[in-house]
Amino acid sequence: MNRRLDTAVCHQFGSQLPILAFSHSLPVTAAATNCGAIGIWGATRNTPEEIDEGLAWLAARCGGRPYGVDLVLPANMPERDNRELLETRLPQCHRDFVAALRTKYAVPDDGLPGTRSRFVRSQEMAHAQLGVVLASEAPITAMGVGSPPEAVSSLHDAGKSVISLVGTTEHARRALDAGTDMLVAQGYDAGAHTGDIGTFSLVPQIVDLAGDIPVVAAGGVATGRHLAAALAMGACGVWMGTAWLFAKEHDLDPLVLAKLAAADSGDTIRSRADSGKTLRQITTAWTDEWSEPGAPEPLAMPLQDILVGDLLGAVSRHRIEPLMKSEAGQSVGYFRERTDVASILDGLITEAVHVLDRLGSDI
Repeated sequence: MNRRLDTAVCHQFGSQLPILAFSHSLPVTAAATNCGAIGIWGATRNTPEEIDEGLAWLAARCGGRPYGVDLVLPANMPERDNRELLETRLPQCHRDFVAALRTKYAVPDDGLPGTRSRFVRSQEMAHAQLGVVLASEAPITAMGVGSPPEAVSSLHDAGKSVISLVGTTEHARRALDAGTDMLVAQGYDAGAHTGDIGTFSLVPQIVDLAGDIPVVAAGGVATGRHLAAALAMGACGVWMGTAWLFAKEHDLDPLVLAKLAAADSGDTIRSRADSGKTLRQITTAWTDEWSEPGAPEPLAMPLQDILVGDLLGAVSRHRIEPLMKSEAGQSVGYFRERTDVASILDGLITEAVHVLDRLGSDI
């Protein structure tokens, strides 16, 4: 490997590659780690029992190599996991809008919740999820939203490293004050929860602010050229998510995969319709409906989760094609075909080394 890819990420976590591979797929997470990167399993929508099982599965397959788990721990969530109480706070106009979508697209009401509505994002659930992570063998915990100082402290006491995803310098300062070990500067281009500042504008600012704390670049990362550019901006690696949606290890519905493969960078949109927070995803009938004049404004998290969770769960289970969707960053335009994790990493590293060699100077 080119010596310029032997960065602080590799030194801090013992990985071969300065790449953090985020995925909701356990097989993708394990494959990334076993190929020399650092697999990060997105588990915020899993129950504590599922997180416990998933982390045990990873520990058995990663052979002591570095891997981690990502949780979302936003502030100001309800104290208790009480869906019935939240349902009383859902405005009737929002209920009617969702009911009309169910009728319009013939979505069966099978009486089952979706991943967003089977529990409430609450202080109670966050505490339970974090407790399982603390008791696990996972060496790394990433925080996709929020870096509560008490959580960072507890993770450090348990011997774990903490990575904080940030979208502004204000977010970064709070995470640094909380004691985070690494920052992920996530630009506007990124999939899922993302802010307003572009990757090229954000990363150097976070690098300057962080001092000796390593910074990883996220948002629009798809190629070795992006990795080289991240190093040029002072980052010590990259965080990638969208790429792994195209991995054969990911058991993704073929209908969703076809939409992803057909999408260009301009075919994504930030919408609050899923969770109440901005969430970049491919454009579909779902995002179109919530963007129409007269559509209600999405509710704040976690009310929006409860409002739409059952419907989205039924859409997935019954494969209602117009409404089926996926989170994705603007890097989706670089991918067209399914391949495996190893091939994605090999292509990225080969190109990054070529670019760095061609530039011929230390970055």
